[in-house]
Amino acid sequence: MDDSLLPFFLLCFTSFFTLANPLGTMPVFLTMTNGVSEEQRRAIVRRATIMAFLTLIVFTVSGQLLFKFFGISTNGFRIAGGIIIFTIGYDMLKARYTSVKLKEDEVKTYVNDISITPLAIPMLCGPGAIANGLMMMDDAVTVPMKCVLIGTIAFVYVLTYIILRASTKLNQYMGETGNNVMMRLMGLILMVIAVECFVSGFKPIMINILQSANL
Repeated sequence: MDDSLLPFFLLCFTSFFTLANPLGTMPVFLTMTNGVSEEQRRAIVRRATIMAFLTLIVFTVSGQLLFKFFGISTNGFRIAGGIIIFTIGYDMLKARYTSVKLKEDEVKTYVNDISITPLAIPMLCGPGAIANGLMMMDDAVTVPMKCVLIGTIAFVYVLTYIILRASTKLNQYMGETGNNVMMRLMGLILMVIAVECFVSGFKPIMINILQSANL
């Protein structure tokens, strides 16, 4: 891999894996699929990861068209996206699990639906992941960088599938303390990325305002 692509790959992988947050999703996933057979659980994970991947790819690839259609500046979107991602990271830093839950009597009734909502959207592919995809595609100025971005997203969701498939064993191995430590660590990393996004969008706007004031 080219030296210039390696930092971009690491940034993409860290941000998307943290936003997909399969480790933090494990306890909620196990609760939602309590009493479900392993075959049904496997099917739920497969549908959820495929749907999350396709949703994120569609928004990531069509990002520039959305910016032009709505007349949104990339700098303004970076500021808004930075705030969204920072909020998600802050919740993870405090080890708050997602608030999307199902009651016990609803689990079997909606077993075929939870793979799409709430598991795929918004748990595995929420506003933060979509905003990150749009910003990363804007940063991917060359074809190799775009390929790295799409490949990284695919890799993250393959990894997410593997983690959720092994969620029962992993949850027993890590325990609640291990999950909390991992979530706090990923939340801190996510907050740093969010600040970088915010600054990269805010700085050009401020420069334009100061230049206009001098004129």
